[in-house]
Amino acid sequence: MSRVEVCGIEFDDLSIREAVEKALWLMEEARSVIAVTPNAEIVLEAQRNRALRAVIRSAELVLADGTGVLQASRLQGKPLHHRVPGIDFCSALLARMAELGQRVFLLGGVEGVAEEAGERLSARYPGLVIAGTHNGYFDAEESYELIEQINAAAPDLLIVCLGSPKQEIWMKRCQERLLVGMMIGLGGTLDVYAGRVKRAPERWRSLGLEWLYRLLHEPKRLRRVLRLPAIYALALFRRLVK
Repeated sequence: MSRVEVCGIEFDDLSIREAVEKALWLMEEARSVIAVTPNAEIVLEAQRNRALRAVIRSAELVLADGTGVLQASRLQGKPLHHRVPGIDFCSALLARMAELGQRVFLLGGVEGVAEEAGERLSARYPGLVIAGTHNGYFDAEESYELIEQINAAAPDLLIVCLGSPKQEIWMKRCQERLLVGMMIGLGGTLDVYAGRVKRAPERWRSLGLEWLYRLLHEPKRLRRVLRLPAIYALALFRRLVK
């Protein structure tokens, strides 16, 4: 399936089921491919951050996370049909991996989060192998030891939760040295899997209001939220100049 360009970023217009099947196929090739799930905030950051933009453009799987991206695609005149929240995609993928007895390595969060997430995921998805865990706080020198630990664990999937753009840039920088099937940047997903952060109820998510739920529970996010309408202005501008 061809990609749909939104504000300079090309997205795979796939349903969650289609994205999972593509991911499983990519993992079989064991090429340490990169998957990303940009939301409106990441798309805006990519406009000025060349390193982040380069990673997204080179990724094998690019999924639209957030209603802002879908709305921008409509304003631009080339609508995306599927919104694929990163955590929903990851959960569906882990369920299929459990059926296949595959291995996942969890990287990110403060001390203890990855381990707690691993314990809960093992209970939720019997058959899934938690190949290893590591917190998200390490320096450049420790990164080399971490890569050796990951390679020794031989995961089919590496989940990287370091926050954007750090996670994307780290994956690209280490891609040639990592021996994994696929790696994906997923922000604060491990905090949710560990039970330390509560996700918005299903009704809020179905209405595309997860961002508002998070804002109500984390008022410090207001400055970030106020930037997001800029993606609509950018989409309209790109449509007018074409």
